[in-house]
Amino acid sequence: MTDVIHPHSPVTLGSSAKEDRKIIFASSLGTVFEWYDFFLYGALAAVISKQFFAGVNDTTAFIFALMAFAAGFLVRPFGALVFGRLGDMIGRKYTFLMTIVLMGLSTFGVGLLPTYASIGLAAPVILICLRMLQGLALGGEYGGAATYVAEHAPADKRGAHTGWIQSTATLGLLLSLLVVLATRYLTGDQFEVWGWRIPFLLSIVLLAISTWIRMSLHESPSFVKMKAQGKVSKSPIRESFGNWENLKIVLIALFSINGGQAVTFYTAQFYVLFFLTQILKMDPAQANTLLIISVVLGAPFFVFFGWLSDRIGRKPIIMAGLLLATVFYFPLFKALSHYANPQISQASSQAPVVVMADPKACTFQFDPVGKAKFDSPCDKVKTLLVKQGVPYSSASQVAGSDVVVSVGETKITGYDESALRAAVAQAGYPTKADPASVNQPMVVAVIFALILIATMTYGPLAAVMVELFPTRIRYTSMSLPYHIGNGWFGGFLPTVSFALVVYTGDIFYGLWYPVLVTGGSLIVGLLCLKETRQVDLDTV
Repeated sequence: MTDVIHPHSPVTLGSSAKEDRKIIFASSLGTVFEWYDFFLYGALAAVISKQFFAGVNDTTAFIFALMAFAAGFLVRPFGALVFGRLGDMIGRKYTFLMTIVLMGLSTFGVGLLPTYASIGLAAPVILICLRMLQGLALGGEYGGAATYVAEHAPADKRGAHTGWIQSTATLGLLLSLLVVLATRYLTGDQFEVWGWRIPFLLSIVLLAISTWIRMSLHESPSFVKMKAQGKVSKSPIRESFGNWENLKIVLIALFSINGGQAVTFYTAQFYVLFFLTQILKMDPAQANTLLIISVVLGAPFFVFFGWLSDRIGRKPIIMAGLLLATVFYFPLFKALSHYANPQISQASSQAPVVVMADPKACTFQFDPVGKAKFDSPCDKVKTLLVKQGVPYSSASQVAGSDVVVSVGETKITGYDESALRAAVAQAGYPTKADPASVNQPMVVAVIFALILIATMTYGPLAAVMVELFPTRIRYTSMSLPYHIGNGWFGGFLPTVSFALVVYTGDIFYGLWYPVLVTGGSLIVGLLCLKETRQVDLDTV
């Protein structure tokens, strides 16, 4: 751990306010573009499922699309190791210059990729490979940008300065949503045919801009000082994870703040979009618009809570965010359902749907190879209900019994599609959310509340992570727990939560995943995480 200084002490390697602004702007802009590239896939998951996973049923195709989305997160820790090692050995600047080039070219490649209809199975395979290259690049990007900005910042402004880096993920998401929305408008009916490619192809322009900007930056003063003293690590990975004292800090960072922070971020800005469009059947353009408004309102709070952490400490703010997430996720999503699609909320309370069947006759409808047939009456009933966006619960029947579906007081024995559709419609379940019935101000308010929780856990995070580790192994040590938390705990959230909803029929059941993670992180953080805002980053 590093030595303690007073948070308002002079900075020996300071820089002018103009230079500080340039460093923050250049680092943040490049990171915004990189997050834009990475998040485009999430914004277009529904379209991608049709273009690249057309060989399986609709439910499996969407889960496949989410798995390909998660593949980028799966490899992020490996990118953290590869580029973190380079960053600690050759410098921060050139390492995150490499990562943005890799990210931009991979994203541009998705825009050129033929679909499943053109080249068959090769299309999703290549898509997943490109997603993994994106994940490797992002694994090296964040640690470099956060470390670079923090090592330039005055000691008493470290949280505020790195708060701008924390806001880049949300700004990248915002940029991706705006570009997708504009492209939808410009291409109209052709969007799902070829218009979806435009946002990916645009990345080549953003790559050129961000590469030019980053070429003008100078190396981090802390790294320059360490290099001049001959103290650069020869084996950052071994020093980071082979030494128990440092490994212990890595584990605490992962399980106390990174895991919980990750699920708050992806719940607020990805799962909420899937929930609105796939479960509540809201019009995608309307859902994107409301999310954009919420993101614009919430984005400044990443910087605000970074700034506040310079005054009162990092730990109290992050722990408060984890507590709010654990307590309020279920009420907030129930409110979202009520305001976004009141007809579903009303119908499910007045005429709940229950599927009663022999458990052995019902299967978990996920087919990794696209060969299984879900043709039992129970499977067909559940598939139809999921496609209709109808929440249901399950009940066991004795072995060999026919499936029975109750829709309020109406009971249907066996799989009778026309009778089931009629009963669901009569009970008031809509096939799509009525745009006119959406309470837009309240939907924005609920999403804003979710984003505010995420800003509390994420705003001070970069400062904490940089302050936890010494300069010689900082890039490597902070990058791995961050990307395991965000790549695995957070990245798999949409896939796991959506699969749980499909399996149980309970539209809120997927929330157990983020709630358990934030609750666990809260406990570990309260017991194990120490305050870091007064450490000296130049101590090696």
